[in-house]
Amino acid sequence: MSAQNTPSLPKLMLHVEGGAIFITACVLYAKLGANGWVFAVLFFSFDVFMVGYARNPQFGSLIYNIGHTEAIPLAIALIGLLTNTEAMIGFALIWLGHIGLDRLLGYGLKYPTQFKDSHLQRL
Repeated sequence: MSAQNTPSLPKLMLHVEGGAIFITACVLYAKLGANGWVFAVLFFSFDVFMVGYARNPQFGSLIYNIGHTEAIPLAIALIGLLTNTEAMIGFALIWLGHIGLDRLLGYGLKYPTQFKDSHLQRL
């Protein structure tokens, strides 16, 4: 097996990390007692961040990456915790769950070349 075909430990760890984020977000959402239908309806809504690719790959990757980095939902979760706003916490957990599943499946942050080029792999 060539070096190119050998799975890398860092890549595997990024996939495992995504799975951990997904599972943790789902469990915390359930512990929150929030509505499961809301989770199901909103879970894939964050893929709307792909719409930037209609303009061009550079703009598309920027918009997609903004919607698929953990920083924004973590900030929303923190604000929700500090203000005791369960809706914000729930929304942030759904968003984090989406990002986690994407990472588990190999959909990483995008490079400005084309949609298939991500930090995890070339799809």
